[in-house]
Amino acid sequence: MHLTTFSDYSMRVLMYLAVQPGQRVTIGDIAGRYQISDNHLTKVVHFLAKAGYIKTIRGKGGGLMLNRSVEEINLGEVIRKTEGAEGLLPCVQGQGDCCLIPVCKLTGILRESQQAMYQVLDKYTLADLLVDKAPLRQILMPN
Repeated sequence: MHLTTFSDYSMRVLMYLAVQPGQRVTIGDIAGRYQISDNHLTKVVHFLAKAGYIKTIRGKGGGLMLNRSVEEINLGEVIRKTEGAEGLLPCVQGQGDCCLIPVCKLTGILRESQQAMYQVLDKYTLADLLVDKAPLRQILMPN
């Protein structure tokens, strides 16, 4: 199973903001720390803001910050939203042109494994990633 880069970057943004509660940071701050493209991050930030996870403040003194408490940000929910409705393969969602779809047992197994992954992720929130945030803070805010 492989999550998209979009999901990866979304989680990174949320973790970065979570170790600095109440502080405004910029896309440039985050992109620089993770050494990733500002353009990619802009799309991720737009999505996270539209989904209500973060808020963006424009203009001088603006920036990004969490819009919900870390306890309210469920990892399963975030990954479902960032990954979209697609399954592991098109056939898992009843789509595709494979001739085996009517008889294939793999479809059900993949659907079950995807559900299991989300059941695990649903148990955790962003707060669970910050139980001991000192090491995270040390890496993300070395100064």
